[in-house]
Amino acid sequence: MPEVNVIGAAPLLGSGVDRTKVPAQNQVFTSQDLSLTGPPALLQTLEEQAQGVHLNTAAGNPFQPNVFYHGFETSPLQGTPAGLAVYVNGARFNNPFGDTVNWDLIPNIAIDQVNLVGANPVFGLNALGGALSVQMKNGFTYHGGELDVFGGSFGQVAGEFQYGRQSGNVAAYVAASGLHENGWRDFQQSGLKQFYGDLGWRSDRAEIHLNIDAAQTSLNGPGTVPVQLLEANPRAQFTGPNLVNNNYFRLNLNGNVQISDTTSLQAVVYYDNLNQRVLNGNGSPISPCGDGSPFLCQSPGAVATTLGGGAIPAFLGVDGVYGSVAEQTTNTNGYGTSFQVTNTSPVFGLPNHFVAGLSFDGADTIFSANTRVTGFDVPSRNSVPPEIVIDLADGSIAPVRAAITDGYYSAYLTDTLNLTPKLSATLSGRFNYEQIDIKDLETTALTGNHYYDHFNPGVGLTYKLLPSISLYGGYSVSNRAPTPAELTCSNPAAPCSLANFFTGDPDLKQPVAHTFEIGLRGQMTPYDNARLSWNVSGFRTNVDDDIIFTQSVILGTGFFQNVGSTRRQGVDIGARLTTPRWLAWFDYSYTDATFQSGFIASSPNNPAADANGDIAVIPGDKLPGIPANLLKIGAQYKVTDKWTVGAVGIAASGQYLFGDEANLTKQLSGYFLLNLNTNFQITPAVQVFALIQNALNQRYYTYGTFSPTTSVPIVQVPNATNTRSYNIGAPIGAFGGLKITF
Repeated sequence: MPEVNVIGAAPLLGSGVDRTKVPAQNQVFTSQDLSLTGPPALLQTLEEQAQGVHLNTAAGNPFQPNVFYHGFETSPLQGTPAGLAVYVNGARFNNPFGDTVNWDLIPNIAIDQVNLVGANPVFGLNALGGALSVQMKNGFTYHGGELDVFGGSFGQVAGEFQYGRQSGNVAAYVAASGLHENGWRDFQQSGLKQFYGDLGWRSDRAEIHLNIDAAQTSLNGPGTVPVQLLEANPRAQFTGPNLVNNNYFRLNLNGNVQISDTTSLQAVVYYDNLNQRVLNGNGSPISPCGDGSPFLCQSPGAVATTLGGGAIPAFLGVDGVYGSVAEQTTNTNGYGTSFQVTNTSPVFGLPNHFVAGLSFDGADTIFSANTRVTGFDVPSRNSVPPEIVIDLADGSIAPVRAAITDGYYSAYLTDTLNLTPKLSATLSGRFNYEQIDIKDLETTALTGNHYYDHFNPGVGLTYKLLPSISLYGGYSVSNRAPTPAELTCSNPAAPCSLANFFTGDPDLKQPVAHTFEIGLRGQMTPYDNARLSWNVSGFRTNVDDDIIFTQSVILGTGFFQNVGSTRRQGVDIGARLTTPRWLAWFDYSYTDATFQSGFIASSPNNPAADANGDIAVIPGDKLPGIPANLLKIGAQYKVTDKWTVGAVGIAASGQYLFGDEANLTKQLSGYFLLNLNTNFQITPAVQVFALIQNALNQRYYTYGTFSPTTSVPIVQVPNATNTRSYNIGAPIGAFGGLKITF
């Protein structure tokens, strides 16, 4: 793979700095890396090749995983604290409503380069653990065309296309993709339609691009399942439906102007719209009153009501089985702009690289939600019609409609000065200010204004011990503001469901991260035509006022709370060998993620909880969902000039379940996966490829929590008592396809 020696010093394109002078770990993945083992795949590349990264499928859908880096995560799911910032073409990609990241909206074939950097204040909100910056292709960087058709196990059928052309100073690029998959579990169907287009113009001193990203996706995620049900049927879902529909559009205008030999200006302006609908089926929070009454009750003697205050009838009879569906719709219009100056003029006669910028990101969101009591299909555990909206008199379950306005303003700078030919110093800083205004469109309970600001500094040094070996160290601060979802769901006495409604509560504190990092990296030529790059690094990040989501005793609900301090610390060791025939890599990461403050957490389904459903977390307890050890070993070998074979092994150690922050129960077991791939170049323009995922057919789990086994009937395991619930990974799968270039 081609070596990339420049990485973005800031989110905007055109601010690149020598990678060896960055005082933090950084990784670069090109479009060739993304298609190394098959069709272009961002998430698979991160899982197989990115150091310190692991994925879990909390939702149970392969196209919407949670991505962890050094114990910090970003997720498409509301309620997941976002510790990574994500940018696409220089514009912020974290959705304003919950800082979520919807990976299904990015067409893989159109990605040109991905930068993964460690904690850096210049990348703004959510960069507690680092930032992921995605640069898309254009007609200047990609010429020609490509058509990929592939499919295989689990009913997968997919196709993707790209074409780029340059004519003088003008260039155009288009890409489109479509995929359908039935999934390896019941009710796991997925459908994705994606489009990306770019129109560009450039001269000797300027370049400008207008690009469009559009996507329509439908993702079913059967979620976690009690272990006894998984043993009886590994394909099962627990309750349903569990559906996410996304309709997305983004328009991005970005440019770079070289106003002198040493000074350039970069700018981006964007608008996007995300219309998302989420359905989540559960057991019913109300049930027949049991006193001969023909109605449903929320508790003995408290008749459940619907819109207008009318009593909800027991429409299936007093012996009927009832379910519920929580529906959430979010319509977000996002917009923003950033302006940046890059200057490479010497300072006191010393080489220098200076970047400064201003940015604004805004959004207007209409959020609406309701919970409906339904019928319940016992064999499939799916909620079915009829449906009646629940609107309880005490407001604990009620329809919600709210308007949220976000405004995020920032100013930043970073400067790298070469003090000597061997020593470079970097100083950076960013001031973040965010205002969140919430207006309740039904009552006044949610209405409120929230303000957060913080200045985040960073400092670091790099020193060349030898021409090809560098030592680096740095300190940085970063923060994130509580999201609207968190701000309106922080009262233990009034818990809420992430899939349906919020309640009005006081402010949460903003988490602030302090990161120390030190490392060695280098390159060598062990023999002719061979290149070996390697790195060894250590990090420690302390987060003040961290936020977690904890369960409530009320079925399907919970709340956010500040839990004091947390710590993530560890080491990364990696090596990558490239020869004319071989490409091989080794990556090992150790992450020790712990709570540093004691607190009481609600976890009513944890069998080790006390009589009140609480667990006591003490300093030193491990954060859930984070394996301490990650190992990735891969190799690609050119058997002939036309035929390549490869293998990737991924190993992860155990992790504590979500809901067991006190580490009172056994860990979710670790796992090892072996993925195989091959491709054959039939002609210079035609290639066939094949993959075998999980070649050893391991039964493994990447996510675990606790679920109530008595909330709905489980006919396969009628006496289930074990509340441990897992998301099962994909069994062995075979895929193949054809790639045609022109």
